[in-house]
Amino acid sequence: MAEPLLSVAGLTVVYKVQKGTIHAVEDVSFSLKKAETLGVVGESGSGKSTLGLSLIGLVPFPGKILKGTVFLSGKEVLKLKKKDLRDLRGTGVCYVFQDPMTSLNPVKKIGDHFVEMIRTHQPKVTKKEALERAAKLLKDVGIPPERVSDYPHQLSGGMRQRVMIALAIALNPSVVVADEPTTALDVIVQAKILDLLVSLRDSYGMALILITHDLSVVLERSERILVMYAGQMVEYAKSSVLYGEPQHPYTKGLLKSIPNIELADQKLETIAGGPPDLLNLPGGCRFWPRCTYAFDRCPREDPALYETEEGHLVRCFLYDKSRGNKQ
Repeated sequence: MAEPLLSVAGLTVVYKVQKGTIHAVEDVSFSLKKAETLGVVGESGSGKSTLGLSLIGLVPFPGKILKGTVFLSGKEVLKLKKKDLRDLRGTGVCYVFQDPMTSLNPVKKIGDHFVEMIRTHQPKVTKKEALERAAKLLKDVGIPPERVSDYPHQLSGGMRQRVMIALAIALNPSVVVADEPTTALDVIVQAKILDLLVSLRDSYGMALILITHDLSVVLERSERILVMYAGQMVEYAKSSVLYGEPQHPYTKGLLKSIPNIELADQKLETIAGGPPDLLNLPGGCRFWPRCTYAFDRCPREDPALYETEEGHLVRCFLYDKSRGNKQ
């Protein structure tokens, strides 16, 4: 078995605000191998983006990484000095943000974005060489190389997102974190962007983390899926296993809400209620107020992560072997 490229254990992130403490990410653990894709799924506010930003030490103020470890190629990321952490961003782990229009400088040409990034990390590279690399990268993501001289507003939303992806792979990072990379794009462009990311993963040999609220987006494109709810990891399994035998009630609800064009008479189901206020969490299991399987233990105790089979973790009392049964 190959050693994992990225290994995260017990990661916990909090935001201390005026009204109290928000546990945005609580005790999340996973691993990722080279050229593997992990899908991170959950509703808005579940902690997905905070988890992604934690991997490169970019948790926004007033957030703080309370505990946990992040190892990349055997190096402990969270203990790096500021300079080493800056060097890691782009070369070790690179982040593709949700909205490319706010991530790209509107008064800079596309090529200048590449020149700045490449020469910041590799000062010996000349501007000409950086522009040549930029042109090649744009071609790799399906953009005519001559668009290197355009400004962001001259590109469509899909093309701007491709530019962000090209910037992300410019320094051959080990891991690319794509945070809702298809937000505000139409369905056809969404599929092209996602397929592009997977294709680049294979071509460049990098690992990929896809963060999304849409489970259907990652089912076919990820080897493993991590499902988050109210800051907690509630299920973690191989994609094929999670699709064929989902175990957490929340995961089951997400799958039942995905339309299937092959079923003409399909009735889509919804998950009752909404996610909890992270400043006013329910007692016990965080999902129990919305759960159709809830019983007397759920409001009183916080469930642990139970391993139902090798590599399949679920945070639900239904899979507590000490109960003597599984529902």
